[in-house]
Amino acid sequence: MSAALAASAITENVKILQSTGTANARSSLHPSLNHPCFSSGATLNHGRVHLPVSPVCNIQCRFCKRSFNKFENRPGVSARLLAPKDAVDLVKEALERCPDITVAGIAGPGDTLATTHAIETFALIHQAYPALIKCLSTNGLLLERYAQDLAQVGVKTLTVTVNAVDPVILHRICSHVMLDGKVYTGVEGAVFLISAQERGIQEAADIGFTIKINIVLIPGVNDTHIADIARAAHDWGASIINIIPLIPQHEFAEYSAPDCDALSRAREAAEAYLPVFRHCQHCRADAIGIPGKGDFASLIYGENRTPIEETFSHG
Repeated sequence: MSAALAASAITENVKILQSTGTANARSSLHPSLNHPCFSSGATLNHGRVHLPVSPVCNIQCRFCKRSFNKFENRPGVSARLLAPKDAVDLVKEALERCPDITVAGIAGPGDTLATTHAIETFALIHQAYPALIKCLSTNGLLLERYAQDLAQVGVKTLTVTVNAVDPVILHRICSHVMLDGKVYTGVEGAVFLISAQERGIQEAADIGFTIKINIVLIPGVNDTHIADIARAAHDWGASIINIIPLIPQHEFAEYSAPDCDALSRAREAAEAYLPVFRHCQHCRADAIGIPGKGDFASLIYGENRTPIEETFSHG
């Protein structure tokens, strides 16, 4: 589905809801409208449960530090790894505690397609809860390979992190790419990743996924490149963009975070090509509940968490 077709579908569904106001109309809504990570209108009253089933990553971004702990509130972190076979029970408990959950998502703590755990999990969740929106976040390296499999297990929305479409810029952000036992570094690795992302997003768009592009805004690295990324994302078939300020850490610990003006300029540049989502909460890989309204994960996992650090991974 092209970006124009996706936008048309959303507009048409809004008209249906406004004209009828019925439960049947609500159930026919485009999935992104009930997704708090895709629609600003869903952020206040729709929740998500993130299932941390993906343990490893197949690329290394220089700002990314994945971890298992109970105290950091950031993407790329989970209290523990969840086995696919345990996901249905966790979703059941999450829905009992927060009936407003409309999305079952997998966003890490590693890349969701670096193993088959995410696909196995979605197969079980879709069988038990077919009405839940299934959403996956990935770096896109293996999206072309697994797009059809994701569609078959009920996934309808995707987030793909694309931090540059110029390999000279991307190799400054991503140190290496690993695929099928081979490691690709430097500009070669960047070319490999960008090409895989393009093919994967195009394949997913053709299948009919609604696709959001995440961009980590890194001053002095890709801040003047945002329009180029947005233009490419539009051409590949994405529907929306989310620009995330760099939180300096790992190899980029000495870099500066973008200020509000830089973020505003980046969003303006992206909006020339695609709508921009502005309500990202930088969720953990095991977040549960309505973003910004409280997290039930500590209750389900059994221990309270105290935030002590903010960082960001590609999830």
